Amino acid sequence: MYIPPYFRLNDEEMIYDFIEKYSFATVFSQHKGEPYATHLPLTVNKDENALYGHFARQNEQWKDVENQQVLVVFQGPHCYISPSWYETMRAVPTWNYVSIHLYGKMEIIEDRNIILESLNDLVSKYERPETPYILNEVNPGFFEGMMKGIVPFKINITNIEAKTKLSQNHPVERQKLIIKQLESISEGDTKKIATLMKNNLKNLNKNC
Repeated sequence: MYIPPYFRLNDEEMIYDFIEKYSFATVFSQHKGEPYATHLPLTVNKDENALYGHFARQNEQWKDVENQQVLVVFQGPHCYISPSWYETMRAVPTWNYVSIHLYGKMEIIEDRNIILESLNDLVSKYERPETPYILNEVNPGFFEGMMKGIVPFKINITNIEAKTKLSQNHPVERQKLIIKQLESISEGDTKKIATLMKNNLKNLNKNC
């Protein structure tokens, strides 16, 4: 991923926070000699430096993905930035966003205990605390049928690239103008981007 120095995110805690929060990712690999992608919810295990998930068995991406170097993209908040918000019209439109790219080697999981732990982690992550749905209490016959329809995997992370494009390449006063405009818009991720931009400016002031 192309990352100018001022957009590069190196804070590991923030990177993993984004991965946890925006965990519906895109997994890219080569399938039959062509680029191929699947959109999947994933869980991250920081201690193992790994991601866990599963393909639908009918999705043939799994058949030749093992031991490949795969790319996983986590897309964070993003929004349009209008040059009409600046103090000058000598500017062009742009887009602010957060994106995390993880690279790693994929392995297909066959150990039943690891599979069950991975599935429980996934359900626990997305179900609300008060949910009546408990995976261990699902009808055993139905559960076994479900198990036959998936291919669980683990991605051992080899590299992480993180980008927060938040107008850091613009003067501080212009960034403040952008934040003001974003906070006045209720659509999409505008307020999330505004908050991230404000946090960036706070950190900048702390380091000055």
